[in-house]
Amino acid sequence: MRHFLPLIFFLAACAPVPTQTAPVETILPSATPLPSPTFTPNVLVVVETPIPTSTPFAYVIQAGDTFSELAEKFKLSQDALRAANPDIQPNSMSVGATLLIPDASSSIPSGATPTPAPVPVTQTVCHPIADGGLWCFALLQNNTTEAMENISAQVTLFNENNETVASQTAFLPLDILPPNKSLPAFVFFPEAPADATMQIQILSAVPSNGAGYLPASLNNIVTQISWNGLTATVNGEIYLPAESTAATQTRIAAVAYDEGGQVTGLKIWDGGSMQPGEKAVFSFQVSSLGAAIDRVEYAIQSR
Repeated sequence: MRHFLPLIFFLAACAPVPTQTAPVETILPSATPLPSPTFTPNVLVVVETPIPTSTPFAYVIQAGDTFSELAEKFKLSQDALRAANPDIQPNSMSVGATLLIPDASSSIPSGATPTPAPVPVTQTVCHPIADGGLWCFALLQNNTTEAMENISAQVTLFNENNETVASQTAFLPLDILPPNKSLPAFVFFPEAPADATMQIQILSAVPSNGAGYLPASLNNIVTQISWNGLTATVNGEIYLPAESTAATQTRIAAVAYDEGGQVTGLKIWDGGSMQPGEKAVFSFQVSSLGAAIDRVEYAIQSR
């Protein structure tokens, strides 16, 4: 795939772009991976025995909500709430956007606690970065005929003595996992041994009736992979059908894969509001945390 893409330059036709809130890009750090081979952990997928941990749930941001008040309401530190929602800007939260609340011991609204549903883990991989630490991905597949939402997984690392060295909750880049689609749950460990054994426990995943999500689509996507495969520049259009309602948030997840099909990078792009019938242009870059990028796959969410 990559042999004809380097050194190709293109011009996108100029077209009117609707006025939007400036997009926010969530960039996974370290575009320069370590020269050593990417570590692929041994994996234990826990099916029946849950890891003792809080089960997160989704909270839809209401008018008048503030980040600090929500942290206090759910008995969380602001740092914990921010860690569970790295793509949310605390000082400019959008009404209708979703916050993941990681503490199940707090006051959970009735019916908000997800019921775990089968979501197969088809792949796991961890990438060390030059400044230390480990980015870990667990590729989750929705094999059902309906979308899944509120998906989270506990990622636990063990050393050679089978002692727990780190454990964190991983989340998908989107709030929803469409039918017959794969997306990686991701988490960063600031300190972790490269020879650790990785254990995955699905904490929450519930069928979605699609309420609150809009039928936005991606069109005319052009992916340009750099000569060394460490970055890919992405351009395209978002279209919101005329029969839809207005969107307050549109998010794109771009997942980079290497030649062997392993996740090697992830980019979350947040756009602003859109009116029905509008088209909006997007452009961003995906960086590899490991091997050279061979292809990039996309998913979109609009609310």
